[in-house]
Amino acid sequence: QVQLVESGGGLVQPGGSLRLSCAASGSIFTFARMGWYRQAPGKEREWVAHIFRSGSIDYAEYVKGRFTISRDNGKNTVYLQMNSLKAEDTAVYFCSILVGPVDYWGQGTQVTVSS
Repeated sequence: QVQLVESGGGLVQPGGSLRLSCAASGSIFTFARMGWYRQAPGKEREWVAHIFRSGSIDYAEYVKGRFTISRDNGKNTVYLQMNSLKAEDTAVYFCSILVGPVDYWGQGTQVTVSS
């Protein structure tokens, strides 16, 4: 089994920063990639960023230059540093890990950008 636990969400003013963390545990030794997604109220879940086992990284256009994904292999943790936050970044952020054919998900953490 695989477990993901996100943390670090909260309320921040526009232009501010937050860092999300996602700790993975269980049978993750053969994971292919880890990533972050988000879902705003009334909208579909959308992809934010991926970091692959190789270390390569991809970002969605709407966060490129503002968000940074990273990974601490020793802690089995993936991070999402979010800078220059905008109101439209408000969403529940979910961590995912692809192990074999299965995408596992965390419970999500709320990020609210508001003055």
